Amino acid sequence: MQKIAIILLLTVLVFVAGYSFYDLVHTEIQSGFVQFSIVLIVGFTLIIIIRYITLIYFSILKNVQKTRDDVEPRICTEKVTILVPAFNEEMVIEASIESLLVQTYPYIEVLVIDDGSKDRTYEYAKRFEHVDGYKSVKALTKPNGGKSRALNFGIENCSGELIMVVDADSKLEPDAVELLVQSFTSPEIAAVAGSVSVINRGNTWANLQALEYIEGLNMVRNAQAFLKLVNIIPGPIGMFRRSALEEVGGYDHDTYAEDCDLTLKLIAEGYKIDFEPDAIAYTEAPEDLLDLIKQRYRWTRGILQAIRKHKEYLFNWRKRTSTSFVLWYMLFEAIFWPFMDFWSSVFFIYISATTGLSSLIVYWWAMFTVLDMAGALYCLLVTKEQLKLVFYAILYRLYFIGIINVSKIFATIEEWFNIEMSWGKLERKGRI
Repeated sequence: MQKIAIILLLTVLVFVAGYSFYDLVHTEIQSGFVQFSIVLIVGFTLIIIIRYITLIYFSILKNVQKTRDDVEPRICTEKVTILVPAFNEEMVIEASIESLLVQTYPYIEVLVIDDGSKDRTYEYAKRFEHVDGYKSVKALTKPNGGKSRALNFGIENCSGELIMVVDADSKLEPDAVELLVQSFTSPEIAAVAGSVSVINRGNTWANLQALEYIEGLNMVRNAQAFLKLVNIIPGPIGMFRRSALEEVGGYDHDTYAEDCDLTLKLIAEGYKIDFEPDAIAYTEAPEDLLDLIKQRYRWTRGILQAIRKHKEYLFNWRKRTSTSFVLWYMLFEAIFWPFMDFWSSVFFIYISATTGLSSLIVYWWAMFTVLDMAGALYCLLVTKEQLKLVFYAILYRLYFIGIINVSKIFATIEEWFNIEMSWGKLERKGRI
């Protein structure tokens, strides 16, 4: 079923891309600027198509590899410390801790680090303190200093051989910890990411993000995991080898993407980063446009800050091949893709207005929509998610991606000019 659906969609893609390229190349305007733009756009489009197909291919290989490896699960006795950094999270902290108490893995220490909250976060977390056999919960508090400092404080006060980080606005499936521990099959593996799923799907914005998380984030991580080069351990769910964290000095405080920065530090040291798709964390996504833009603005600036920190590896192909590859991939997605996508849309509007070839806009939109639907259908079938999300791929390409790309462009410009920004914490609605 999966193979048939993907083959049909990719066949449609070939025909749509062919018509699009034919009309684009045979435009009546022959100016140098237009011809250069056409070559650039065609090249960009081919790169995107190759990227999609490669990601799906590697993701399939990873699933085959995982099915083979799951035949002989290993016996795990490592103690896991779960760090839950929290700042003004009274709306969600109880649900998050409760999901940790029902984990099937027996050797768990939960540390809730209250980062100087002004609400009752610490008070609520304190109620859960207890020791029950191998499991325990403890609430710590400290003056406000940011998420990275809260996590380092937790690392200093924990006793686990493996350290898991869970955002306070997230809750886990009961077997999440057990599945992640199983992935530490080699000393070379420093960290393992889990899947992130949007729990609040009550409106269009949330459903679009649900599709994005499944297709644009989890599938990408699954493909990267075939090479053991996952480039970002997500905040809602990730597990680290403590010795590796201590080797790279823990979390730094100079970016707004401490999870991305830490992952790059580990890759630069030669460690492998894996992904466990069945270890699932549910998180609350922004439900309105302004909060979504604020979140993506912070993500983009944080990623660019992390890339700039490690820029010496960009051209260090011989000694740090994997690090260079990861950094260039991140640069492509953070800068080149948003700017090219925006420029292509403006260019097609210009061509349509001056030549009457309005079909170009339709072909361009249809081509990428088919790509999105192919990726979405594959991911939804594999993860057994709601198939109705496939139809959100139409809106996803029509305006969601455009809005996200514009926010990335503004974030890139402001980061270039070093314009001051704040964390921009989202107000939780308690959906978990």
